[in-house]
Amino acid sequence: MKRIGIADTTFARVDLASPAVRALQGAGTGFRIVRRTVPGIKDLAVACRQLFHEDGCDLCLALGMPGPAELDRSSALTASLGLQMVGALEGKPIVECFVYESEATDARTLDRLARRRAEEHALNAWNLLFRPQALARHAGEGLRQGFADAGPVRPRR
Repeated sequence: MKRIGIADTTFARVDLASPAVRALQGAGTGFRIVRRTVPGIKDLAVACRQLFHEDGCDLCLALGMPGPAELDRSSALTASLGLQMVGALEGKPIVECFVYESEATDARTLDRLARRRAEEHALNAWNLLFRPQALARHAGEGLRQGFADAGPVRPRR
């Protein structure tokens, strides 16, 4: 049985893990979810490494919500680089799902964006683990998580 790790933070203003878990549970079977919650986004890389090593996860979904300040954007970059390093060292995928507070103009829109993005990233993670060919079929389609899809530059023939 496969294991999917979910790492989330207490800093986020929306519970990103719950919609991700629901989306994964609706996608199929054959896996177990293991969750670790850490204080902030810069702690996500260590949480993912622990999920791989201590919990035997095959893939991690890293969920975070950087605040609106420039310092938060800098912290998000640092966290992202840490996640990339752990994924490369482990040779296992980490699907990064960050929702920036500055992406929405009000709390309701932020909540909707965050939940939708977490669900869509969770489904991408599931496909990456169980049906990578499903992702390949959508290459170049301009799919966006949380917002409307951009679409391809040129329609397929």
